[in-house]
Amino acid sequence: MAVEITADMIIHEVVSKYPQTVKVFQGHGLPCTACQIGARESVAQGARTHRLNAEALVSDLNRVANGQEAEGIKPATKAPVGRGIPLNVMGAAPESKIRHIVAVMSGKGGVGKSLVTGLLAVALQRQGMKVGILDGDITGPSIAKEFGVRGQPRKSEDGIEPLRSVGGVKIMSMNMFLPDSTDPVVWRGPMVSSAIRQFYSDADWGNLDFLLVDLPPGTSDAPMTVMQSLPVDGVIIVSSPQMLATEIVVKCIKMVQTLKGRILGVVENMAYLTMPDGSRNEIFGPSNGNDLVYMTGAPLLAQLPIDPEIAMLCDAGKIEDYNSDAFDTLAGNFVKSLKVPVKHG
Repeated sequence: MAVEITADMIIHEVVSKYPQTVKVFQGHGLPCTACQIGARESVAQGARTHRLNAEALVSDLNRVANGQEAEGIKPATKAPVGRGIPLNVMGAAPESKIRHIVAVMSGKGGVGKSLVTGLLAVALQRQGMKVGILDGDITGPSIAKEFGVRGQPRKSEDGIEPLRSVGGVKIMSMNMFLPDSTDPVVWRGPMVSSAIRQFYSDADWGNLDFLLVDLPPGTSDAPMTVMQSLPVDGVIIVSSPQMLATEIVVKCIKMVQTLKGRILGVVENMAYLTMPDGSRNEIFGPSNGNDLVYMTGAPLLAQLPIDPEIAMLCDAGKIEDYNSDAFDTLAGNFVKSLKVPVKHG
């Protein structure tokens, strides 16, 4: 009796009953077949979320479930849950090689995700690594401003060319495509998710040691897109001491854990203000860093102070000029967390 898979069937149930269909979902660009999202979404919903051709997907699922080969779908090994799909499936230029992709998340707005993303990029670049930043905060981008990058990316044969900072960091940000940097991006979730995927797959990133992804607040469309559609190696969680922020950050941590992502470390921003006498004033209250370390099982990479200098440098587009002891601690601990050898020369 022939198997019949329909678009209204739940993804997880299809894969559980017909394990061979995993390669079809992956081949079409729907990688997260075993996560909590796949346990709830139908084939049609998954196709819509990832902007796929549902009819073609269902057709290939039925072919494979009935012992036939789906056209153009190679029998691939299953991608690790939470790590997304291979670069060539996403449509990135074949010569593009990105060694590590790290997402910077929080769930809470205003805690300094973009600042931490920028500082990590600067730290890695200073150690001789090739770095890119994908600004996933489509409706509130700030990475280009931090690095003083202006202009619109050009289109080449290999895709969109990211702009480069003074120090050589490659950057893709929505502000680069707006007539005016203050123009709003009034988009619904699916369009935001589509833009993030395009920034990844349509850009000519070339060879990178690290691609850092700066994500907006929340635990819905944008973070889900990154966790499900990009081959993310791990996540950096950014928080601040006040309990209100910490409670919301915990939601983000639980989301990453639900999607089987790897948390590389925690950064506590605005942890204190250094007073003229050298003492520390914990303006937002005592640190909650240890609680987050216990919850994630990941190290506390740094406690960053409130520093007027970094605020001025970011406003001036000169984040690459920043230096401090706390910054050096963040840089060193981040590289250690990935066990990446430092390049010299």
